[in-house]
Amino acid sequence: MAIFRQKMLWLGFIGVAVVVMVFGLAMMGSVLGAKPKNIPVALVIEDKAVTLPDGSELHIGAAIKEKLLANKALPIVWHEAATEAEARTGLDRQDYYGAFILPEDLSAGIASFATGEPKPATVKVIGNEGMNAQASTAVKQVLGQVSRMLSAELSGQLLSQAEAKSSVMPVSAAKAMLSPFAVSEETAHPVGLNNASGNAPGMLTQIMWIGSLVVSIILALTGRKAKESGARRVGVHAVQLIIGAIFVSLVSGYLVWMAHSWYGMVVVDVSNTWFMLLLSGIAFFAIQLTLLSWLGMPAMPVLVLLMFFSLPVVNMAPEFLSQTTQDWLYAWTPFRFVASSLRDSMYFSEVGVTSDNMTVLWSLISVGAVLVLLSAFKPQRVKA
Repeated sequence: MAIFRQKMLWLGFIGVAVVVMVFGLAMMGSVLGAKPKNIPVALVIEDKAVTLPDGSELHIGAAIKEKLLANKALPIVWHEAATEAEARTGLDRQDYYGAFILPEDLSAGIASFATGEPKPATVKVIGNEGMNAQASTAVKQVLGQVSRMLSAELSGQLLSQAEAKSSVMPVSAAKAMLSPFAVSEETAHPVGLNNASGNAPGMLTQIMWIGSLVVSIILALTGRKAKESGARRVGVHAVQLIIGAIFVSLVSGYLVWMAHSWYGMVVVDVSNTWFMLLLSGIAFFAIQLTLLSWLGMPAMPVLVLLMFFSLPVVNMAPEFLSQTTQDWLYAWTPFRFVASSLRDSMYFSEVGVTSDNMTVLWSLISVGAVLVLLSAFKPQRVKA
């Protein structure tokens, strides 16, 4: 058939394959098969040794610490903290995705089983949900497995010791020994209701990028027409920056109001969240208008690809990404800094987190504004 002899048909097939390959790489290549590794978790050993009736010393905390630090199969990296308060400070600073806290009466609780009046201690498992909900869930699961493993080992030891002393054991005592310590789970910096399971910062980042992109395209097109009509180029670019900042402030305010009022998203500090979204939107606008001012509409594929490559990783903890993705994408994508800034304002506003994200955003805005103004002096193509 004649249609099969048309080059456009085969070029179209090749084009579709290339597009699918590129966007498949963008959406799946960086996240599929991602496994948690080296997740930082605080380890607090407050347990104090006790002296047994036979004069020997029992220090369960030290034994557990040695066992945990020697276990290289766990996908976590232990960071020792002296006290629970120190660990919680680290959670506030987003140093850890969770904490495993052994109380000071752990050894005393284990020793109490020999007295006939067991008083088991309570081990605390804390997940830092606001830092990253996915990583927090993974940490809770791992620490839950660790708790069950330790409980089973201690239970076996207690039962063996009790059996060696007496062949008859009350059922109540045997049941108590099956749970040598209690486990209490806690969530630090919870994300609240209707926050897309902690992915709200990434979601708002994506919407803000698209909103800023629409503003950038409109101002780029209107600016080109204004320059063609004879307006001063520097003046046009300066007005673009001012109008863009105003538009973005309105878009960011509308977005926060819509998320909170329409969809019931719990936002603890609305004004601070709006400011961070405003700052983020202006940073996005500065990037987009810079590329559009220097490259024109050919910059659109770059902006679209940047968005699609960044979207899959923006809500993921870096410990879940491959080293290649961390180095070549996560380390520099502006989406990462925006989402982190929003996460700070939405889930850590009560502790006043300080980070480099604000510095990065202000730098993007400043450099972008300068480059937009400098684009007024780039050589112009003369129309034939």
